Amino acid sequence: MFPDLTRDDVFRLETRRLWLRWARQADAQALVRFAGEKAVAGMTARIPHPLDPPSVDNFILESRRANADGRALVMAITPRRHPAQAIGIVSIEPDPEGGAPHLGYWLGTPHWGQGLATEAARAMIDAFFAYTEGDELSSSARVVNPASRRVLEKCGFASVGSGLQAFPARGGVFPVDRFRLDRRAWDSLKTWHAAGLVFARHDGAECRVGA
Repeated sequence: MFPDLTRDDVFRLETRRLWLRWARQADAQALVRFAGEKAVAGMTARIPHPLDPPSVDNFILESRRANADGRALVMAITPRRHPAQAIGIVSIEPDPEGGAPHLGYWLGTPHWGQGLATEAARAMIDAFFAYTEGDELSSSARVVNPASRRVLEKCGFASVGSGLQAFPARGGVFPVDRFRLDRRAWDSLKTWHAAGLVFARHDGAECRVGA
């Protein structure tokens, strides 16, 4: 799905306040702490609660493998001023039900309410449409998670109804609101780039997508 450009662990996306980069083993302790909070894990399909370090180690290895293969793009969310400090994850991965690639994200609770999840999601969306030939992204949010729905709406996603979705880590299926964003809609929202998406090339130069 993703080109050679993203398949090297030096690849990163830079926004006004964030660096998005590949997760690495040094992030494990922070990911256990932030993702393991019930308020975070409980809204996700795959993060168990409590969360044990071996599960995070496996996630990091698998995310790096998926990135290297181009099957997905899974990025640690880090503050731009402190890029070694992971505070969340944002990803675009194949949809398990065979639909459009799926945008997912979570952020540690100390960093909620600052627009950081929206900023990270917009950067990933821009990268997807700029660097791949995909025409559509999907996402979903539990119906009891209005904050996640607001992130998707601010990113230009349109609601396509509700349904049930499997949440293996929660032990069942739960009602979710489903969303879609297509390339045409994304094209009409170029003002997102005021957030400052920058791609750092291997030669050290920077290029702004859509600038």
